Amino acid sequence: MDTLELRILEVLTDDARTPVSEIAVMLGRAEEEVAAAISDMEQRRVILKYPALINWDKVESGEVEALIEVRVTPQRDHGFDAIAEQIYRFEEVRNVYLMSGGYDLLVMLKAPSLKKLALFVAEKLSTIEGVLSTATHFVLKRYKNEGVITDEKREDRRLKVTP
Repeated sequence: MDTLELRILEVLTDDARTPVSEIAVMLGRAEEEVAAAISDMEQRRVILKYPALINWDKVESGEVEALIEVRVTPQRDHGFDAIAEQIYRFEEVRNVYLMSGGYDLLVMLKAPSLKKLALFVAEKLSTIEGVLSTATHFVLKRYKNEGVITDEKREDRRLKVTP
């Protein structure tokens, strides 16, 4: 990956709605060159999506969000990949990560209610062959999300300077 692509990705990560014309000015490149690089990264699936970052604490959706630690037995010739694929195919699942440490997979999901989330764990996740155990953690409040502080407190935390 070249430097131009990395710099474009940094700009888009900060604000996916930055116009191509503005990115070109920021990087000192031609607009056509930036547009071509973005199109190429989309085709190569480097850029997968342009999501909005939502402060869900301000939205009365009633959804429940959880992180589930999953211990599994790796499958011969597939390792963790086959079980991870079975898990990420469920509609409720937002993210699946292979982890180091006390558990193997971290599953992040949303469900419309606590009951539906519990049913997902009991009927779908824990019944997958190779899943040894799960530990569910519910998201109660977000303080910082994707590098953005979501907490309402906006007090000035700078040190006061006196003469």
